Amino acid sequence: MKILVTGGAGFIGSHLVDRLVQEGHQVVVVDDLSTGKRRNLNRSAEFYKLDIQSSRLERIFRNERPAMLMHLAAQMDVRRSVEDPVYDARVNILGTLNVLEQAVRHGIRKVVFASSGGAIYGEQEAFPAPESHPTHPASPYGISKLSGEHYLDYYQKVSGIQYASLRYANVYGPRQDPEGEAGVVAIFTQKLLSGEQPIINGNGRQTRDFIYVDDVVEANLAAMGKEAQGTYNVGTAEETSINEVFRILAGQINPACKELHGPAKKGEQIRSVVDSTKLRRELGWEPRVSLQEGLARTVEFFRGLGT
Repeated sequence: MKILVTGGAGFIGSHLVDRLVQEGHQVVVVDDLSTGKRRNLNRSAEFYKLDIQSSRLERIFRNERPAMLMHLAAQMDVRRSVEDPVYDARVNILGTLNVLEQAVRHGIRKVVFASSGGAIYGEQEAFPAPESHPTHPASPYGISKLSGEHYLDYYQKVSGIQYASLRYANVYGPRQDPEGEAGVVAIFTQKLLSGEQPIINGNGRQTRDFIYVDDVVEANLAAMGKEAQGTYNVGTAEETSINEVFRILAGQINPACKELHGPAKKGEQIRSVVDSTKLRRELGWEPRVSLQEGLARTVEFFRGLGT
C-alpha cells in the first residue's frame, strides 16, 4: 500500500516510516524539517520538503495517489503555543485542514491522526482518563489538536472518509529532540551524559504517562485496519513522577548527580495518565516496553550520538 506520512522526518514520524517500510509499504514523506531531521529520513521513502500549509500539497497527492494518510506533522510545543497561539493555529488547524481537504479530494481511504492525550483532557477528573473523559484543553496546542479531531469527524460525516484519532500519552525514545522545553526524558538524558545538571521543574511530583515510541508506532499500525474507527488513547495507564524519571536516568548514567529543583512552570499539569482499554479491547494492542527498558534504550541511543 502507498502511505503518505506527514511529519515523517520527526521523532515519532520517522520511527513510523521505518516500520511501514519494514512491512513492505510504499511510503511518501512530507516534512518541512522545521523540527524534523534529514538524518531521520528512511532512504526507501519518497521525500518532499514542504510545509503542510502549502498549496503545493495538492500536487503531491495528485501525483503520488496514496491510499492512506498518517498525519503527524504539527507544532508540538505546548509552551510555544501559549506564547504564540496564532502560529500554533496556523500549523495545527489550518495546516491540518489543508491536509484533510487534499485527502478527501484525492480519494484517501483512511486517515490516522496523531492527537494528544495529555493536552486535550487538561486537568483530569478521573485517573486514568478514558476517551469519554471531558475535554478541557489548558493550552492552545490542546485546543488545536481537539479541533483536528472535530474536523476529522466532520469529514467522515460529509465524505465517508475513515479515520482514527490516536491520543498519545507522553512519548519518549530515540530521536527525541533534547533542545527546547519539550521531552523531559531527552532533556535529562542529554544533560546527564554531558555532565550538566538537570533541573526539575517545581517539586517534581507532577506525573505523566510515559510510553515508548515503538509502542506508539505499533498503535498506528493497529489503527490502519478498517475496524479502527474513532478516537483511541495510546498510553500505559501508569503514572510516573518527573522525580522518578530523573532517578532512573541518573542511576543509569550518573548516580552521583544530585536532584536539583527549580521554579515550577506556569500552567503545567499536575497529573496526566490515559486509559487505553479501548485500544486493547478493539485492536489487540498492548504496550510492550517497560519504562526501565525504554529509558535504557533511549540512553543507549544518545550515547551513540556522542552526547
